[in-house]
Amino acid sequence: MVRWRFRRWPGAAAGYGAFQRRVLCGFVLAVAFTFAGSQAQAFDFNDVAKRAEQLAGSAYQKPAASLPKELQAIDYDRYWNIRLKPERVHWRGAKLPFGLAFLPQGMYYDQPIKIHEIAGEGVRELKFDPDAFDFTGAKVDPALYKDMGFAGFRVRHGTDGGDARDDVLTFLGASYFRALGKGQYYGAYGRGLTVDTAVGTGEEFPRFVEFWVERPAAAAKEITLYALLDSPRVTGAYRFVVKPGVDTVIDVKTRVFLRAGVGKVGFAPLTSMFLFGKNQPGGPEDYRPQVHNSDGLSIAMANGEWLWRPLVNPKRLLVTSFTTVNPVGFGLMQRDRKFGDYEDADARFDLRPSVWIEALGPWGAGRVELVQIPVPDETNSNIVAYWVPEKALQPKEPVDFEYRMLWQRDTDVRPHQIGWVAQTRRGKGYARNPDNSLGFVIDFEGASLSKLPADARLEGVVTIEGNAELLQQSTQRNVATGGWRTALRIKRLDDGKPVEMRAFLRNGNATVTETWTYILPPN
Repeated sequence: MVRWRFRRWPGAAAGYGAFQRRVLCGFVLAVAFTFAGSQAQAFDFNDVAKRAEQLAGSAYQKPAASLPKELQAIDYDRYWNIRLKPERVHWRGAKLPFGLAFLPQGMYYDQPIKIHEIAGEGVRELKFDPDAFDFTGAKVDPALYKDMGFAGFRVRHGTDGGDARDDVLTFLGASYFRALGKGQYYGAYGRGLTVDTAVGTGEEFPRFVEFWVERPAAAAKEITLYALLDSPRVTGAYRFVVKPGVDTVIDVKTRVFLRAGVGKVGFAPLTSMFLFGKNQPGGPEDYRPQVHNSDGLSIAMANGEWLWRPLVNPKRLLVTSFTTVNPVGFGLMQRDRKFGDYEDADARFDLRPSVWIEALGPWGAGRVELVQIPVPDETNSNIVAYWVPEKALQPKEPVDFEYRMLWQRDTDVRPHQIGWVAQTRRGKGYARNPDNSLGFVIDFEGASLSKLPADARLEGVVTIEGNAELLQQSTQRNVATGGWRTALRIKRLDDGKPVEMRAFLRNGNATVTETWTYILPPN
């Protein structure tokens, strides 16, 4: 579980200073820059993959803890008040469309990472410089940072070719990263890999320990980064091709090696937060109707079926999975997009991105696994989704995966050719005369539904597994939205067991909506 305060990260932090001087003498260049070899040479994904393979063949070296206690004790607000000086943004003044803003160690970011720049001259390491930071607002003694390093960095993008830039992508902590499209607030995370998530033996958190960033051309529309991942049992090489826009797109290529056997490896993992929502109302003292970064898991199957699983904040750990072959993709989505859905002027959950994973190439057989963890507040990430291959990974054998990540707001991936689930609401089955039954209302919307003739008669196909009885069911047009509404009343038979439900709409023999699949956790 990762602890965060879910509000927009400060955007005023600048980046680490660039080496702007052009030195004509080759001897001076060799002294000034740390090159990957004795002479300038190309650097690509295969170079990182070789490093990962070498690491997998050697014993794991646990990084030494070197962060002073004073820096470990910095709280959230003080840490984010350590600001990089504007003039120290990497590539500032070079009229490049991207900039790098580096983040220092502190708080629970106690392990340094290495960062390199790939340019025409070769590869050079960017060194941490405390003078690049303003520690005034954090009330931190700069001398404490004399021998420290980078905790992470941001990729910033400016469409005007100048110094005015917005955050596009941030790497910070273990293998976590977050990206933004235009007008979005930070929300869900991507991760490099999950290892034994929700397994009784405990989760292992791999780290990105080293990065290489290609210096972009003046007219570049994208930026390429490479990363080396390491942990006691896993190593990996990563390439991220980042394309900012209304939807920011990140193409990911990874090659993973195991040092030793692992029970469960999750690829293309996403992490998010769900505290309460329409299907699980919050407490009476919270003025906000919903608090979440994502409200559902969406899966596109190879056979054309779409699944929608609303998220919950369970009372105990809840792990479910969806078995399939060669999925089209999956994602943790934020479908409620009105400010009134949340009423939080600071957090702006309505502006947080949906994150869709599009499979590039066949993934084979496996499962999309969803982990939901009970949490008391929104400072905790409690939702994890990832792909688990059916074939077990073997030590020292490389495993390659490629996928595309779409960070979206108003253009979410969804089944536009059929209807989709707009909302799930839950309450008592009978309000006037409670009988311990539960009521669910599922609203389906979409252009394909609103265009149906006035005399259309859709059938709600509902399946309830054995731990509940379906007492009542109805499906009718929702004249207020142009969509259709299915209402259910069920009675759980055993409060200590979950209830699985599925519902979709059918017009004659044709399925006209995605499948709503809901799990009611044990009470």
